[in-house]
Amino acid sequence: MYDPRQRPLALRLLAAGFTIAEVHRQTGIPTSTLGNWKKHPEKAASHTPPSCPRCHDRVLDPAAYSYLLGLYLGDGHLARQPNGVYRLEIACSDTWPGLIDAAAEAVGAVLSSRVGRRQKPGCTMVGSYSAHWPCLFPQHGPGMKHTRTIELAGWQQDIVEERTEEFVRGLIHSDGCRVTNRVRKRLRDGDRWYEYPRYNFANVSLDIQRLFTDALDRLGVAWTQMNAKNISVAKREAVARLDAFVGPKY
Repeated sequence: MYDPRQRPLALRLLAAGFTIAEVHRQTGIPTSTLGNWKKHPEKAASHTPPSCPRCHDRVLDPAAYSYLLGLYLGDGHLARQPNGVYRLEIACSDTWPGLIDAAAEAVGAVLSSRVGRRQKPGCTMVGSYSAHWPCLFPQHGPGMKHTRTIELAGWQQDIVEERTEEFVRGLIHSDGCRVTNRVRKRLRDGDRWYEYPRYNFANVSLDIQRLFTDALDRLGVAWTQMNAKNISVAKREAVARLDAFVGPKY
């Protein structure tokens, strides 16, 4: 991929008669792409590249963004490419194909660019290239998320408060699960087993844990800190509340 901001310059250089090799040297855009633009200049000029909701006058889909933010904080990262463009990647388990589709849909809705899927052992990396992903995810930085401070910008907090359910859904789809607990009770006439559903969320980052529990508090969902990295939602009413908009993975 290439930096979309270089496209207007490349088109001007091609129109001025510069060679494909020279335009590639100045812009970093692949020669195959430049060759296609030179062959079809009218089509290339009419193309409107994706615009950034933070840098340009484009409305950001709050529901899709809140969900994608949850996915990013759990299983996402940004990788800078040699040409300065960033690739957003969300790691999705192949066990849940429905969540792979949901992640791809959210990526496309937030920044209207081409969404790709890269296969790795046991998972699919849903990703998209853009120079503007750091604008949308200012939490990006060197090292693992749990080794640095993770906090939301003011505009992100506004979206998360408006679309709390989608944010929680994204966090659980990335770092959580809905499971069935089995408890044994010893009785005189023999053991009996009781089953009940619960949600578990696991993340090493205390900041991300706090974002999750703050969101649960806003929704009135009771939770329990099980250990240093695990949070449990087990009360019947709380599980029913999450079932209304999260439910089992699919």
